[in-house]
Amino acid sequence: MTAPTFADLGVPKHFTKVLRANGIDTPFPIQAATIPDALAGRDVLGRAPTGSGKTLAFAIPLLANVQRGRPHHPKALVLAPTRELADQIKREFSLLAQAAERRMVAIYGGVSYRPQREKLRRGVDVVIATPGRLADLVEQGDISLDEVDHVVVDEADRMADMGFLPEVRRLLDMTAADRQTVLFSATLDGDVATLTRRYQHDPVRHEVGSETPDAGTARHHFWRVDHSDRVGHTAAVVTASESTIVFTRTRRGADRLAGQLSREGVRAIAIHGGRTQRQRHKALKDFAGGRVAALVATDVAARGIHVDGVDAVVHFDPPDDEKAYLHRSGRTGRAGASGSVVSLVMGDQVRAARDLQYRLGLSGSFSDPVVDDLHDEGGEQLGDHPVRTTAKPRRGGGGHRGSSRGGQHRRARARTSGGRSSRGGASRGRSGRGGSGRGTPRRRNSGR
Repeated sequence: MTAPTFADLGVPKHFTKVLRANGIDTPFPIQAATIPDALAGRDVLGRAPTGSGKTLAFAIPLLANVQRGRPHHPKALVLAPTRELADQIKREFSLLAQAAERRMVAIYGGVSYRPQREKLRRGVDVVIATPGRLADLVEQGDISLDEVDHVVVDEADRMADMGFLPEVRRLLDMTAADRQTVLFSATLDGDVATLTRRYQHDPVRHEVGSETPDAGTARHHFWRVDHSDRVGHTAAVVTASESTIVFTRTRRGADRLAGQLSREGVRAIAIHGGRTQRQRHKALKDFAGGRVAALVATDVAARGIHVDGVDAVVHFDPPDDEKAYLHRSGRTGRAGASGSVVSLVMGDQVRAARDLQYRLGLSGSFSDPVVDDLHDEGGEQLGDHPVRTTAKPRRGGGGHRGSSRGGQHRRARARTSGGRSSRGGASRGRSGRGGSGRGTPRRRNSGR
């Protein structure tokens, strides 16, 4: 059966022209499923993993249907959990907003109120906002939501995780009673189900992809390492990959590791809540543009990281639980692309790591650090084994090879030949450490 085109879904011609000009010809599954219903004005409840094309799925119908807003009285509201996600949504909306002759503003904290207030005073049609800053502007009289008749709640599950749902409910209660409400989430149970029962009317439900949040198609590796060699292992993974996100537990740890990686010859930059919004934006821009090879992030900052083409994720510090592991790991292996996830496990972390593997449905096996395994063989995908509901770990091995690379937005990544250290360059500086599996990750001999 031939895949539908955007025109087949009822997308206006002036939008399909813009999409085609940006190399976007074929709808992703979540777009094909939800766009016709949203264009028709139905409330939509969508479940799809991060990186599956949700933004265009709600941007196209909203911009096709939204009317003009008055000063201080917008007609459409998109709620997002983080500054970075709000900014990303605005950038994707900009593809179509000009063609639709619609005005928009992104409202989030960490930046000056003045430009946001000025745009609201002149009048916008669409507001893309984080709950906290929007609530401040409502309280100060800069914006009224009583004429908002199109609402999108994006990543509702993360809104719940971050404690934003009470504020989200207060804001939604201020919007028009007859609004269209579109809600997207990686999971639809718990607090998200309560939200949809309260604010959606007879929603049409569409579910795409795995029920496991952010599982992706990545291969998962657990490496036994010594504490003193973790930086070298991380540098080797970054060197062997096009782009890598590395997770640490604390802000200080992120700053320290970024400096250590730089001294290993790896271009790295830290992103966390202690950085200004300008610094965070620059870090993401430099990473997405290929000017740095490694983004060192804390969990909170990572909630706003939505970058296509991330090749690897490194858990430098262990995640708090399997949900945090899934969220971190979901930065790679998105939209059908392949990716690698590496957990660096020290001796005193082995038991907790086995429990985590068991809850994720992984085999519970560990391996020596071998860089070539990341892109050639080894590791396993989530779902290779049944997910257990108890905490008792099991042992075993195995796994099979993952899927091919893909993606809807194929942007050229500018890489300068002098910017990245040569293959194995990070390893050579540390080759005297440790033995097999305890020093910098070794590469398999091609004749083996």
